Amino acid sequence: DGLRFLGFNADKPVILIMGGSTGSVFVNNAVRESLNTLLKEFQVAHLCGKGNLDESLEGTAGYAQYEYVSDDLKDFFAMTDIVISRAGVSRAGANSIFELLALNKPNILIPLSANASRGDQILNAQSFEKQGFSTVLEEESLTAKTFISTVRNVYARRADIIHTMENRGQIDSITCIVDLIEEVAKKEK
Repeated sequence: DGLRFLGFNADKPVILIMGGSTGSVFVNNAVRESLNTLLKEFQVAHLCGKGNLDESLEGTAGYAQYEYVSDDLKDFFAMTDIVISRAGVSRAGANSIFELLALNKPNILIPLSANASRGDQILNAQSFEKQGFSTVLEEESLTAKTFISTVRNVYARRADIIHTMENRGQIDSITCIVDLIEEVAKKEK
């Protein structure tokens, strides 16, 4: 449904780029500076944030830009081979990167710099990278060249990343909580 909605085809892989509801100047600029090169290998769905559409790119084959999507986001995720995102683009913070993990989507996280944030996005991104779920691209080193290189690298490693995500070992949180409560209750007797 996502491919049909965007007018994309199944012949080229799809990159979904999410910069948050207000968008990200750094991410949007890197995408647009890299677009001609990316479109030779990929199709690009770009959620660029409110007020950040680039009218000069309307009608570009293999590229679709939206301020945001809501109901159709599930279809965008379904068609996507790689996601590029902030390390917590929702008001709920890290929820968005855990969605990527739950969907087993190889991803590149571009956290807000320490100068522009509390640092939680950097910590989230580093944690996911350390576990093999994500690749981090620091905002300070974000150029068209580093962007393209990182996209190609993640796409080439996507099967390994998906394997790591699928075999991460879920924690049975309910059992863990019940066991902790029972343990504390026994100590208090």
